[in-house]
Amino acid sequence: MKRFFVNDIQVRDGRCAIRGSEAGHISRVMRMGPGERFILMDGKGRRYRALIERSDHREVVVALERTLPVPEPSPLTVDLCQALLKSRAMDYLVRKTSELGVDVIRPFSSARTVVRLKGERAERRLRHWREIAQNAAKQSDRISPARIESPIPFSELVSRWGEKEAFKVIFWEAEEADDLKGLISTSGRPDRFAGIIGPEGGFSREEVDMARNAGFRPASLGRRVLRAETAAVTMVAIVQYEWGDLSLARPLNT
Repeated sequence: MKRFFVNDIQVRDGRCAIRGSEAGHISRVMRMGPGERFILMDGKGRRYRALIERSDHREVVVALERTLPVPEPSPLTVDLCQALLKSRAMDYLVRKTSELGVDVIRPFSSARTVVRLKGERAERRLRHWREIAQNAAKQSDRISPARIESPIPFSELVSRWGEKEAFKVIFWEAEEADDLKGLISTSGRPDRFAGIIGPEGGFSREEVDMARNAGFRPASLGRRVLRAETAAVTMVAIVQYEWGDLSLARPLNT
């Protein structure tokens, strides 16, 4: 059954009016009309089986037939701290890591970041990424979309993590002692994971030292040289497989 999303489902007399872009998507793109059903989701994790009563490109009115169960949350909270990338690469990263269940994407700018976003341009990109995350949540049946924060400088990002409890890793191509596989194999099961992925030009040693001082452990993803967006997707997939919800079974507490 198709899924559609609104920020907050407002119920009146067992009905909900859907407006804006999602109304246009239902009526014009999907060409759905009265008598058809879909799953209506919102940012609070609620979901209903909805029956269309009337529909046009401005407003779709549905009867909420019944409340549907909410999927169980992942046992692992995943924070992806990602250096700003060029538009196509960043869009891909937001879409695929959202499908994999990342909870928060925290964009940042660093010394070797090529992309610089400020003012209205930054706001437009942020709205665009949030729309991608919303669509990914519908496709992958997430409880709610990934939260995407406004871009901040790298120094501010790591300073915010100084006192936070999490399994914290910064991926650095020059790291020769530790890799993610080794860190996972020697660690217990965390409740929260925070991974920092750098820009196309990588990190400077000074930036890695700054992250280390905030509790991040430098690690390699192996001998392959991955694009930044590929590294982010790989990282999220690995930690979700090891500690998260890429499994039908619920994990045992360890």
